[in-house]
Amino acid sequence: MSDSEDEIEEESRPPQPVEGRPRSQRKRKAPSPYHSELEDGKYDKPPRYKVRKGKGISDDNDNQEGTEEDDSSKKVETVGGQEEEEAPTTDAPNDGEESDSTAAATPDEKNDTKSEKKDTGSNAATDNKEHEVVATSKDKKDIASETTGDEEDPVETANGGKQAENGQGEEQSATEKNEEEEEEEEEVEEEKPPRKKKEPNPYDSIRYTIVENDGKQDNLVRLVGLKSLFAKQLPKMPRPYIARLVFDRRHKSLAILSDDPQHKGGDEEIIGAICYRGFPEMRFAEIAFCAVSASHQVKGYGTKLMNLLKRHAITEGIEYFITYADNYAIGYFKKQGFTKSIAMPKGRYHGLIKDYDGGTMMECYVHPSIDYTRIPEMLEKQRKFVLGRVRLKAKSHKVVYPPLPKDFAPNLEGVSRANEAAARAMTIPGVVEAGWTMADLLASTGASKDSDRQKNALKSELLQLVRKTEEQQSAWPFREPVDTTEVADYLDLIKQPIDLSTIEKRIRKGDWYKSRQMLYADLMLMVNNCKLYNDEDSTYHECASKLEKFLGTIFPEMVVKG
Repeated sequence: MSDSEDEIEEESRPPQPVEGRPRSQRKRKAPSPYHSELEDGKYDKPPRYKVRKGKGISDDNDNQEGTEEDDSSKKVETVGGQEEEEAPTTDAPNDGEESDSTAAATPDEKNDTKSEKKDTGSNAATDNKEHEVVATSKDKKDIASETTGDEEDPVETANGGKQAENGQGEEQSATEKNEEEEEEEEEVEEEKPPRKKKEPNPYDSIRYTIVENDGKQDNLVRLVGLKSLFAKQLPKMPRPYIARLVFDRRHKSLAILSDDPQHKGGDEEIIGAICYRGFPEMRFAEIAFCAVSASHQVKGYGTKLMNLLKRHAITEGIEYFITYADNYAIGYFKKQGFTKSIAMPKGRYHGLIKDYDGGTMMECYVHPSIDYTRIPEMLEKQRKFVLGRVRLKAKSHKVVYPPLPKDFAPNLEGVSRANEAAARAMTIPGVVEAGWTMADLLASTGASKDSDRQKNALKSELLQLVRKTEEQQSAWPFREPVDTTEVADYLDLIKQPIDLSTIEKRIRKGDWYKSRQMLYADLMLMVNNCKLYNDEDSTYHECASKLEKFLGTIFPEMVVKG
């Protein structure tokens, strides 16, 4: 028989597993007599077998199961050249007989025995070496089983011992645990980059507290100080109304306290405060009062109060703040992020808060992931990031031109006087390289620039007139459009609805009003619509009459002298 690529040399072969029975219950064949002869020193090496693939054996491992075990016999040839026939394997084991030959190996078993041959080696002369070879083979087979996912067959060792299959899971878990410990040790050994220290928050030095009517002595004393503060700084508010809201158990107040120990326990301890009522089920809060003591105004405490309140509101699950601002507080609330356009669904606050005459309803959204006490720091980081991105494309920071000499005199021959300024600018080094053209400079320096100046001047003047109108106490019914869903017949009577917010949008657009007279016409249309729809004894008709008198003071040229 000739050696070929299909022939596999192997030292020992595990018994062929019996199909149809769990692997743990399969009986193994008795060890070969060559093992005992090896121990007696009769053979230096165990005899080798050359196995020839039978006709019924397929190279495809998936299609092999249960197909070759029914063959009548398989050829086994020893090194000496003798051929023997082996009876087909059955479920019943031999009764105390030791066979000199083993069953023909399937391709899976050939791979296992081949890997075992490489692991154990061919020199197993002594018992100590045999044990070492078994351990090495066992470890390598564990690693191979982890990478391939195949189950191990029970393997007979050189001294007749057998490896335990039930310990494979424990050995694998122990190996994985050791690998995890090694990875953790490597991570500890690696040098971690030092973390940047977080910059100190200036708000941490501010002493503030949440005051509520919980019956505690300290809070009751501070509630009295809050009542006095709001009464002094909000003189138009009735004092009984202030006391009722401040001492209401549903209201809370965030107060900034003075560090001066002399003021502790007195009215002067409270520098500023905001009184609010939260509606946790609707995730919004209504701001009732906001005030800063007269001795601490113009020091930024108003902004600090609002930022601290927003940070605290996040812990209470508040998403929106709603308030009715008077004419003097609208500017402050705008700076704090409040807007007149209400984005919160009306169903969340309707019926929970009262409508106040003379106040403008404003809203502020509280983002849950923003630390409002670090807004300047956050903006500075964003500015640096944007400038860094700009520098990747821009060249203005890389190319610097020398200053113009004192006797700089460009050649302007053939240039008209109207274009002289633009031509002079084009001769400056760097202007052309930056992408400027003569047309761009003429548009910014010529007659078009004068026209833009006139438009901007008119726009600024008209905006000032509208703002003065909005600040009037009688202007509250005209700040927003009439809600036609609540007043269904309004459009049946009023054909040209108008309000102050619509007028302001038209002014900012820039092309609607060409003169003061056009603005006055829209304002009077707004007043006349109110008088036409409402009765003379109504509050709205009274506000319209007062606003008409005010318009006569800011548009004196439009008032007809009797």
